[in-house]
This record gives sequence, structure tokens and C-alpha cells, in this order.
Amino acid sequence: MRVSGNDMCELIAFTIGEQEFCVEVMAVREIRGWTPATPLPHSPGYVRGVINLRGVVLPVMDMSLRLGMEPTDPSQRHVIIVIQVGGQLVGLLVDAVSDILMVPAASIQPPPDMSKEMDRDFVQGIIPIEGRMVCLIQLNALFGTIESEAA
Repeated sequence: MRVSGNDMCELIAFTIGEQEFCVEVMAVREIRGWTPATPLPHSPGYVRGVINLRGVVLPVMDMSLRLGMEPTDPSQRHVIIVIQVGGQLVGLLVDAVSDILMVPAASIQPPPDMSKEMDRDFVQGIIPIEGRMVCLIQLNALFGTIESEAA
């Protein structure tokens, strides 16, 4: 995301456990209910498998596992956020979509240095908003390693 300090950023916030994360709204293609995924052999552990999205094979990533937390036990209340980064469509399995945020770019703070290297790669910034802390996910970082781990 390239924005100047005066620009506003539109983000979709979602929850994983007790934590709140967000992604740029422009990357989101749709939000759909949980659909059981068909597992893929030799895929990274955080890839739940694939689903059929109107004739397109869509890989589904368990965001909880991808971010180093416990695996998700999906139920009807879980959702898949379909995002596009570059030419790749991927589903992100999350607990729930919680909000649409409009925040000034200047309010996005860098992640603290004490977080793990992997966390800093995935977290583009932290947004303090309305008494809570929301982590802005760097989508390119999530995808760059999928291709190398699956190879």
C-alpha cells in the first residue's frame, strides 16, 4: 500500500480468536460462508485445501495457522475472505468479518521491533482505533512464501 500521510485507507477488519486483523478492501473480491475444502497433498500445513468458486479452483489458507496461532476448527460461523494479490485468488479462513475501517494512513504505525521476524513480515502496521489494536496484514508476504513452500 503506497499512500501519503493525508490519504485515507479503506480496510476490512476480521477476527481470529481474540485478535483483530485487517486487509486492504481493494484486495477483497468477496466474503463467503465456510465451505469444506478438499485437501491437497504436499501443500503447506496452513493450506486447508481447495474449494470450487464458480468453476475456479480456490486455495483456502487457515489464517490462524499462517500467523502462528492454533489451527481453526471451522464451523458455519466462519467465513472465507476471497482476496486477489497480483493474478492469484486465495481464500482466507477467518473467524468473522468485524468491521470496515476508514483510517488516515498516518495512523498506521510500524510493528514493534520485539515481534518475531515472521510476524514483522506479515504485519505491515498496527492501527490503534477506538480502544483496540488492529494489525494490518501485508498480503504479498503471505503469498510469496506459499509458492516457495509448495515447490
